[in-house]
Amino acid sequence: MIKVSEQAKKKVIELMTDDGFDPFTHYVRVGVKSGGCSGLSYDLQFDKNQTESDKVFEDNDIKIIVDKKSFLYLIGTTLEYSGGLNGTGFVFNNPNANRTCGCGESFSL
Repeated sequence: MIKVSEQAKKKVIELMTDDGFDPFTHYVRVGVKSGGCSGLSYDLQFDKNQTESDKVFEDNDIKIIVDKKSFLYLIGTTLEYSGGLNGTGFVFNNPNANRTCGCGESFSL
């Protein structure tokens, strides 16, 4: 399961609406891909469709889809949003990551 913090929920709704997506029927697609300074990086995008191989979750009224391969890396992750002095953007609080880079966009297991 992937959780969504209250701050992340607000920002997701705002961005989805701005991009022409309906935050109550469309999805946030979260994935993992090779790359980044720590080996694996997070991928976050909006999607109107799910595939048969996607796992679907809903937390804090946000629908999330994850492909089966990425799911193994993301179990227990919380999607958060930081708007502080250290930078703004989505942050993945991933209990499976042994090491993360300074920007928080990549990790390793």
